[in-house]
Amino acid sequence: MVDTASARKAHQNHKVALPPATDLYNINSLLNEDERMVRDTVREFVKEQVLPIIGEHFEAGTFPRDLIPAVAQLGLLGMHLEGYGCAGMSAVCYGLACQELEFGDSGLRSFVSVQGSLAMFPIWAFGSEEQKQKYLPKMASGEFIGCFGLTEPDFGSNPSGMATTARKDGDSYILNGSKMWITNGGIADVAVVWAKAEDGIRGFIVERGTPGFTTSDVTHKLSLRASVTSELHFGDCRIPAANMLPDVRGLRGPLSCLDEARYGIAWGANGAARACYESALDYSKTRIQFDKPIGAFQLTQAKLADMATELVKGELLTLQLGRLKDQGNAHPVQVSLAKRNNVRQALNTARVARSILGANGITLEYPVSRHMNNLESVYTYEGTDEIHTLVIGQAVTGLAAFE
Repeated sequence: MVDTASARKAHQNHKVALPPATDLYNINSLLNEDERMVRDTVREFVKEQVLPIIGEHFEAGTFPRDLIPAVAQLGLLGMHLEGYGCAGMSAVCYGLACQELEFGDSGLRSFVSVQGSLAMFPIWAFGSEEQKQKYLPKMASGEFIGCFGLTEPDFGSNPSGMATTARKDGDSYILNGSKMWITNGGIADVAVVWAKAEDGIRGFIVERGTPGFTTSDVTHKLSLRASVTSELHFGDCRIPAANMLPDVRGLRGPLSCLDEARYGIAWGANGAARACYESALDYSKTRIQFDKPIGAFQLTQAKLADMATELVKGELLTLQLGRLKDQGNAHPVQVSLAKRNNVRQALNTARVARSILGANGITLEYPVSRHMNNLESVYTYEGTDEIHTLVIGQAVTGLAAFE
Protein backbone atom coordinates (compact mmCIF):
# COMPACT_ATOMS: atom_id res chain seq x y z
CA MET A 1 0.00 0.00 0.00
CA VAL A 2 1.24 3.50 -0.86
CA ASP A 3 2.28 5.56 2.14
CA THR A 4 0.25 8.66 1.21
CA ALA A 5 1.45 10.66 4.19
CA SER A 6 5.11 10.14 3.26
CA ALA A 7 4.38 10.90 -0.39
CA ARG A 8 2.57 14.10 0.54
CA LYS A 9 5.43 15.19 2.81
CA ALA A 10 8.01 14.49 0.09
CA HIS A 11 5.93 16.47 -2.38
CA GLN A 12 5.70 19.42 -0.02
CA ASN A 13 9.47 19.45 0.47
CA HIS A 14 10.18 19.24 -3.28
CA LYS A 15 10.39 22.65 -4.92
CA VAL A 16 10.22 22.80 -8.72
CA ALA A 17 11.84 25.77 -10.40
CA LEU A 18 9.61 27.69 -12.79
CA PRO A 19 10.78 27.28 -16.41
CA PRO A 20 11.60 30.43 -18.39
CA ALA A 21 8.75 32.65 -19.56
CA THR A 22 9.28 31.54 -23.16
CA ASP A 23 9.01 27.82 -22.32
CA LEU A 24 6.54 27.53 -19.47
CA TYR A 25 5.90 23.82 -20.10
CA ASN A 26 9.59 22.93 -20.34
CA ILE A 27 9.14 21.63 -23.89
CA ASN A 28 12.93 21.77 -24.17
CA SER A 29 13.03 18.65 -21.97
CA LEU A 30 10.97 16.75 -24.58
CA LEU A 31 13.63 17.25 -27.26
CA ASN A 32 16.59 14.97 -27.77
CA GLU A 33 20.17 16.15 -28.15
CA ASP A 34 20.09 16.31 -31.96
CA GLU A 35 16.85 18.28 -31.94
CA ARG A 36 18.19 20.81 -29.46
CA MET A 37 21.38 21.15 -31.48
CA VAL A 38 19.43 21.93 -34.68
CA ARG A 39 17.20 24.40 -32.88
CA ASP A 40 20.08 26.19 -31.18
CA THR A 41 22.21 26.31 -34.33
CA VAL A 42 19.45 27.87 -36.41
CA ARG A 43 18.50 30.18 -33.54
CA GLU A 44 22.06 31.51 -33.37
CA PHE A 45 22.18 31.95 -37.15
CA VAL A 46 18.95 33.97 -37.07
CA LYS A 47 20.19 36.09 -34.17
CA GLU A 48 23.55 36.87 -35.76
CA GLN A 49 22.79 37.08 -39.47
CA VAL A 50 19.05 37.59 -39.98
CA LEU A 51 17.74 39.92 -37.30
CA PRO A 52 20.30 42.70 -37.91
CA ILE A 53 19.26 43.07 -41.58
CA ILE A 54 15.73 41.77 -42.01
CA GLY A 55 13.95 45.02 -41.11
CA GLU A 56 15.80 46.89 -43.83
CA HIS A 57 14.97 44.20 -46.40
CA PHE A 58 11.32 44.25 -45.35
CA GLU A 59 11.18 48.02 -45.73
CA ALA A 60 12.95 47.92 -49.10
CA GLY A 61 10.90 44.97 -50.34
CA THR A 62 13.97 42.85 -51.09
CA PHE A 63 14.88 39.25 -50.36
CA PRO A 64 18.22 38.76 -48.55
CA ARG A 65 19.80 36.57 -51.22
CA ASP A 66 23.21 36.89 -49.57
CA LEU A 67 21.93 34.54 -46.85
CA ILE A 68 21.36 31.62 -49.25
CA PRO A 69 24.92 30.20 -49.05
CA ALA A 70 24.82 30.25 -45.24
CA VAL A 71 21.38 28.59 -45.21
CA ALA A 72 22.68 25.91 -47.56
CA GLN A 73 25.87 25.47 -45.51
CA LEU A 74 23.69 24.74 -42.46
CA GLY A 75 22.05 21.93 -44.43
CA LEU A 76 18.58 23.49 -44.28
CA LEU A 77 17.66 23.07 -47.96
CA GLY A 78 15.79 19.80 -48.30
CA MET A 79 17.02 18.89 -44.82
CA HIS A 80 14.26 16.32 -44.26
CA LEU A 81 15.06 14.39 -47.46
CA GLU A 82 17.43 11.42 -47.72
CA GLY A 83 20.37 11.24 -50.10
CA TYR A 84 21.40 13.43 -53.04
CA GLY A 85 23.31 15.81 -50.80
CA CYS A 86 20.40 16.33 -48.41
CA ALA A 87 20.85 16.21 -44.65
CA GLY A 88 18.27 13.46 -44.04
CA MET A 89 17.16 14.86 -40.70
CA SER A 90 13.97 14.07 -38.82
CA ALA A 91 10.64 15.79 -39.26
CA VAL A 92 10.97 17.29 -35.78
CA CYS A 93 14.38 18.75 -36.64
CA TYR A 94 12.94 20.23 -39.83
CA GLY A 95 10.06 21.71 -37.85
CA LEU A 96 12.36 23.24 -35.25
CA ALA A 97 14.45 24.81 -38.01
CA CYS A 98 11.30 26.33 -39.57
CA GLN A 99 10.26 27.63 -36.16
CA GLU A 100 13.56 29.43 -35.66
CA LEU A 101 13.71 30.75 -39.22
CA GLU A 102 10.27 32.32 -38.90
CA PHE A 103 11.30 33.88 -35.61
CA GLY A 104 13.48 35.86 -37.98
CA ASP A 105 10.96 36.39 -40.77
CA SER A 106 8.24 34.48 -42.62
CA GLY A 107 9.95 35.34 -45.90
CA LEU A 108 13.09 33.41 -45.01
CA ARG A 109 11.15 30.41 -43.73
CA SER A 110 9.03 30.52 -46.90
CA PHE A 111 12.18 30.41 -49.03
CA VAL A 112 13.41 27.30 -47.21
CA SER A 113 9.95 25.67 -47.23
CA VAL A 114 9.45 26.21 -50.95
CA GLN A 115 12.94 25.03 -51.82
CA GLY A 116 12.76 21.84 -49.74
CA SER A 117 9.10 20.88 -49.49
CA LEU A 118 7.62 22.21 -52.72
CA ALA A 119 10.45 22.08 -55.26
CA MET A 120 12.86 19.40 -54.04
CA PHE A 121 10.30 17.06 -52.46
CA PRO A 122 8.31 16.32 -55.66
CA ILE A 123 11.52 15.57 -57.58
CA TRP A 124 12.71 13.37 -54.70
CA ALA A 125 9.36 11.58 -54.32
CA PHE A 126 8.11 11.36 -57.92
CA GLY A 127 11.08 12.03 -60.17
CA SER A 128 13.23 9.66 -62.18
CA GLU A 129 16.66 8.76 -60.92
CA GLU A 130 18.16 10.92 -63.67
CA GLN A 131 16.08 13.89 -62.52
CA LYS A 132 17.07 13.37 -58.90
CA GLN A 133 20.76 13.18 -59.73
CA LYS A 134 20.59 16.23 -61.97
CA TYR A 135 18.70 18.62 -59.73
CA LEU A 136 18.66 17.64 -56.07
CA PRO A 137 22.37 17.98 -55.18
CA LYS A 138 22.51 21.46 -56.73
CA MET A 139 19.29 22.46 -54.98
CA ALA A 140 20.58 21.18 -51.63
CA SER A 141 23.76 23.25 -52.07
CA GLY A 142 21.80 26.36 -53.05
CA GLU A 143 23.33 26.44 -56.53
CA PHE A 144 19.85 25.93 -58.01
CA ILE A 145 16.83 27.73 -56.54
CA GLY A 146 13.43 26.13 -57.05
CA CYS A 147 9.79 27.19 -57.08
CA PHE A 148 6.42 25.43 -57.22
CA GLY A 149 3.78 26.34 -59.78
CA LEU A 150 0.27 25.27 -58.82
CA THR A 151 -1.88 28.31 -57.93
CA GLU A 152 -3.35 30.24 -60.84
CA PRO A 153 -4.97 33.69 -61.06
CA ASP A 154 -8.44 32.10 -61.19
CA PHE A 155 -7.78 28.85 -59.31
CA GLY A 156 -6.41 28.96 -55.78
CA SER A 157 -8.40 26.82 -53.35
CA ASN A 158 -9.70 24.72 -56.26
CA PRO A 159 -6.55 23.56 -58.05
CA SER A 160 -8.47 20.89 -59.99
CA GLY A 161 -9.86 23.68 -62.15
CA MET A 162 -6.41 24.77 -63.34
CA ALA A 163 -6.26 26.16 -66.88
CA THR A 164 -2.56 25.53 -67.56
CA THR A 165 -2.18 22.77 -70.14
CA ALA A 166 0.58 20.43 -71.29
CA ARG A 167 0.16 19.08 -74.83
CA LYS A 168 2.27 16.14 -75.99
CA ASP A 169 4.14 16.83 -79.22
CA GLY A 170 6.56 14.09 -80.22
CA ASP A 171 9.28 13.83 -77.59
CA SER A 172 8.23 17.15 -76.02
CA TYR A 173 5.42 18.77 -74.07
CA ILE A 174 4.16 22.25 -74.87
CA LEU A 175 2.99 24.25 -71.83
CA ASN A 176 0.52 27.12 -71.99
CA GLY A 177 -0.91 29.07 -69.07
CA SER A 178 0.17 31.02 -66.01
CA LYS A 179 0.76 30.53 -62.29
CA MET A 180 0.31 33.22 -59.65
CA TRP A 181 1.63 34.03 -56.14
CA ILE A 182 4.72 31.88 -56.64
CA THR A 183 7.36 32.26 -53.91
CA ASN A 184 10.93 32.26 -55.32
CA GLY A 185 9.52 32.48 -58.86
CA GLY A 186 11.61 35.44 -59.97
CA ILE A 187 14.89 33.95 -58.73
CA ALA A 188 14.21 30.27 -59.47
CA ASP A 189 16.47 28.25 -61.74
CA VAL A 190 14.00 25.35 -61.68
CA ALA A 191 10.20 25.43 -61.56
CA VAL A 192 8.09 22.38 -60.72
CA VAL A 193 4.90 23.14 -62.63
CA TRP A 194 1.58 21.30 -62.55
CA ALA A 195 -0.54 21.25 -65.70
CA LYS A 196 -3.40 19.36 -67.31
CA ALA A 197 -2.19 16.78 -69.79
CA GLU A 198 -4.21 14.23 -71.78
CA ASP A 199 -3.83 11.66 -68.99
CA GLY A 200 -4.57 14.03 -66.10
CA ILE A 201 -2.66 16.52 -63.99
CA ARG A 202 1.09 15.99 -64.30
CA GLY A 203 4.19 17.63 -62.88
CA PHE A 204 6.92 19.08 -65.09
CA ILE A 205 10.41 20.44 -64.43
CA VAL A 206 10.92 23.71 -66.31
CA GLU A 207 14.34 25.33 -66.31
CA ARG A 208 14.89 29.10 -66.41
CA GLY A 209 15.85 30.17 -69.91
CA THR A 210 13.51 27.73 -71.64
CA PRO A 211 11.91 29.60 -74.58
CA GLY A 212 8.33 30.54 -73.75
CA PHE A 213 8.91 30.58 -69.98
CA THR A 214 9.03 34.01 -68.34
CA THR A 215 8.39 35.45 -64.89
CA SER A 216 7.20 38.78 -63.50
CA ASP A 217 7.47 39.77 -59.86
CA VAL A 218 4.53 40.95 -57.76
CA THR A 219 5.22 44.44 -56.44
CA HIS A 220 3.54 46.84 -53.98
CA LYS A 221 3.16 44.06 -51.41
CA LEU A 222 2.35 44.94 -47.81
CA SER A 223 3.13 41.41 -46.58
CA LEU A 224 6.06 39.02 -47.10
CA ARG A 225 8.04 41.98 -48.36
CA ALA A 226 11.37 40.26 -47.69
CA SER A 227 10.39 37.49 -50.10
CA VAL A 228 10.19 37.11 -53.88
CA THR A 229 6.61 36.58 -55.11
CA SER A 230 6.07 36.13 -58.83
CA GLU A 231 3.84 35.12 -61.70
CA LEU A 232 5.01 32.37 -64.06
CA HIS A 233 4.04 32.64 -67.74
CA PHE A 234 4.08 29.81 -70.26
CA GLY A 235 3.51 30.61 -73.91
CA ASP A 236 4.08 27.60 -76.18
CA CYS A 237 6.86 26.60 -73.79
CA ARG A 238 8.44 23.44 -75.18
CA ILE A 239 10.15 21.12 -72.72
CA PRO A 240 11.53 17.60 -73.16
CA ALA A 241 9.12 14.79 -72.30
CA ALA A 242 11.89 13.54 -70.00
CA ASN A 243 11.19 16.56 -67.77
CA MET A 244 7.81 15.18 -66.71
CA LEU A 245 7.75 13.63 -63.21
CA PRO A 246 7.07 9.98 -64.07
CA ASP A 247 5.78 8.56 -60.80
CA VAL A 248 2.66 10.59 -60.03
CA ARG A 249 -0.56 11.55 -61.77
CA GLY A 250 -3.47 13.68 -60.54
CA LEU A 251 -3.82 16.05 -57.60
CA ARG A 252 -2.19 13.55 -55.23
CA GLY A 253 1.18 14.88 -56.37
CA PRO A 254 0.83 18.59 -55.67
CA LEU A 255 -1.34 18.05 -52.58
CA SER A 256 1.28 15.80 -50.99
CA CYS A 257 3.83 18.57 -51.57
CA LEU A 258 1.51 21.09 -49.93
CA ASP A 259 1.19 18.84 -46.89
CA GLU A 260 4.97 18.89 -46.56
CA ALA A 261 5.00 22.68 -46.73
CA ARG A 262 2.01 23.10 -44.38
CA TYR A 263 3.83 21.01 -41.82
CA GLY A 264 6.70 23.50 -41.81
CA ILE A 265 4.28 26.43 -41.71
CA ALA A 266 2.62 25.06 -38.56
CA TRP A 267 6.01 25.11 -36.83
CA GLY A 268 7.05 28.42 -38.36
CA ALA A 269 4.00 30.21 -37.00
CA ASN A 270 5.20 29.36 -33.49
CA GLY A 271 8.42 31.21 -34.22
CA ALA A 272 6.61 34.35 -35.33
CA ALA A 273 4.36 34.14 -32.28
CA ARG A 274 7.34 33.76 -29.95
CA ALA A 275 9.06 36.77 -31.49
CA CYS A 276 5.98 38.92 -30.87
CA TYR A 277 5.43 37.55 -27.37
CA GLU A 278 9.06 38.10 -26.32
CA SER A 279 9.01 41.63 -27.71
CA ALA A 280 5.81 42.50 -25.83
CA LEU A 281 7.03 40.84 -22.64
CA ASP A 282 10.32 42.75 -22.62
CA TYR A 283 8.59 46.01 -23.46
CA SER A 284 6.03 45.54 -20.66
CA LYS A 285 8.83 45.40 -18.10
CA THR A 286 10.51 48.64 -19.18
CA ARG A 287 7.68 50.88 -20.36
CA ILE A 288 6.68 53.05 -17.39
CA GLN A 289 3.21 54.57 -17.09
CA PHE A 290 1.53 55.84 -13.93
CA ASP A 291 4.85 55.34 -12.12
CA LYS A 292 5.20 51.60 -12.77
CA PRO A 293 5.90 49.18 -15.63
CA ILE A 294 2.82 48.48 -17.76
CA GLY A 295 3.52 44.79 -17.13
CA ALA A 296 2.31 45.38 -13.57
CA PHE A 297 -1.21 46.19 -14.76
CA GLN A 298 -3.80 43.43 -14.78
CA LEU A 299 -4.96 44.00 -18.35
CA THR A 300 -1.41 43.71 -19.68
CA GLN A 301 -0.75 40.57 -17.64
CA ALA A 302 -3.96 39.03 -18.99
CA LYS A 303 -2.74 39.65 -22.54
CA LEU A 304 0.68 38.16 -21.79
CA ALA A 305 -0.85 35.14 -20.02
CA ASP A 306 -3.03 34.42 -23.06
CA MET A 307 -0.07 34.74 -25.43
CA ALA A 308 2.10 32.46 -23.30
CA THR A 309 -0.65 29.86 -23.10
CA GLU A 310 -1.29 29.80 -26.85
CA LEU A 311 2.43 29.55 -27.54
CA VAL A 312 2.69 26.48 -25.31
CA LYS A 313 -0.32 24.89 -27.00
CA GLY A 314 1.04 25.57 -30.47
CA GLU A 315 4.46 24.14 -29.68
CA LEU A 316 3.02 21.00 -28.13
CA LEU A 317 0.72 20.57 -31.12
CA THR A 318 3.56 20.68 -33.62
CA LEU A 319 5.87 18.52 -31.53
CA GLN A 320 3.29 15.74 -31.40
CA LEU A 321 2.66 16.17 -35.13
CA GLY A 322 6.38 15.87 -35.74
CA ARG A 323 6.62 12.72 -33.64
CA LEU A 324 3.72 11.20 -35.62
CA LYS A 325 5.39 12.19 -38.89
CA ASP A 326 8.68 10.62 -37.87
CA GLN A 327 6.77 7.42 -37.04
CA GLY A 328 5.04 7.49 -40.43
CA ASN A 329 1.67 8.00 -38.75
CA ALA A 330 0.83 11.64 -39.53
CA HIS A 331 -2.44 12.26 -41.42
CA PRO A 332 -3.09 15.29 -43.66
CA VAL A 333 -6.02 16.27 -41.41
CA GLN A 334 -3.62 16.59 -38.49
CA VAL A 335 -1.43 18.87 -40.59
CA SER A 336 -4.47 21.01 -41.44
CA LEU A 337 -5.42 21.21 -37.77
CA ALA A 338 -1.94 22.37 -36.74
CA LYS A 339 -1.57 24.87 -39.60
CA ARG A 340 -5.01 26.36 -38.95
CA ASN A 341 -4.62 26.65 -35.18
CA ASN A 342 -1.06 27.89 -35.05
CA VAL A 343 -1.36 30.53 -37.73
CA ARG A 344 -4.62 31.79 -36.21
CA GLN A 345 -3.05 32.09 -32.79
CA ALA A 346 0.20 33.59 -34.08
CA LEU A 347 -1.73 36.29 -35.91
CA ASN A 348 -3.77 37.04 -32.79
CA THR A 349 -0.60 37.10 -30.69
CA ALA A 350 0.94 39.63 -33.08
CA ARG A 351 -2.11 41.86 -32.88
CA VAL A 352 -2.24 41.75 -29.08
CA ALA A 353 1.51 42.32 -28.82
CA ARG A 354 1.12 45.39 -31.02
CA SER A 355 -1.43 46.75 -28.56
CA ILE A 356 1.02 46.34 -25.69
CA LEU A 357 3.73 48.20 -27.59
CA GLY A 358 1.32 50.99 -28.46
CA ALA A 359 2.59 53.35 -31.16
CA ASN A 360 6.04 51.75 -31.00
CA GLY A 361 4.46 48.55 -32.26
CA ILE A 362 3.94 49.93 -35.75
CA THR A 363 7.63 50.70 -36.34
CA LEU A 364 10.41 48.45 -37.60
CA GLU A 365 12.27 49.14 -34.37
CA TYR A 366 10.30 46.14 -33.15
CA PRO A 367 9.39 42.97 -35.08
CA VAL A 368 5.69 42.87 -34.23
CA SER A 369 4.02 44.67 -37.15
CA ARG A 370 6.40 43.02 -39.60
CA HIS A 371 5.33 39.61 -38.33
CA MET A 372 1.68 40.67 -38.20
CA ASN A 373 1.74 41.71 -41.86
CA ASN A 374 3.57 38.53 -42.88
CA LEU A 375 1.11 36.33 -41.02
CA GLU A 376 -1.77 37.82 -42.99
CA SER A 377 -0.27 35.99 -45.99
CA VAL A 378 0.55 32.84 -44.03
CA TYR A 379 -3.10 32.79 -42.92
CA THR A 380 -4.24 32.20 -46.49
CA TYR A 381 -1.39 30.52 -48.34
CA GLU A 382 -0.89 26.76 -48.54
CA GLY A 383 -4.62 26.39 -47.93
CA THR A 384 -6.79 29.15 -46.52
CA ASP A 385 -8.09 29.06 -42.97
CA GLU A 386 -11.54 28.31 -44.40
CA ILE A 387 -10.35 25.34 -46.46
CA HIS A 388 -8.52 23.82 -43.49
CA THR A 389 -11.67 24.35 -41.42
CA LEU A 390 -13.66 22.32 -43.96
CA VAL A 391 -10.98 19.61 -44.07
CA ILE A 392 -11.29 19.19 -40.31
CA GLY A 393 -15.07 19.44 -40.49
CA GLN A 394 -15.25 16.65 -43.05
CA ALA A 395 -12.92 14.51 -40.94
CA VAL A 396 -15.08 14.77 -37.82
CA THR A 397 -18.49 14.51 -39.53
CA GLY A 398 -17.77 12.33 -42.53
CA LEU A 399 -19.63 14.90 -44.67
CA ALA A 400 -17.96 16.95 -47.41
CA ALA A 401 -18.84 20.65 -47.56
CA PHE A 402 -16.61 21.57 -50.53
CA GLU A 403 -19.29 21.09 -53.19
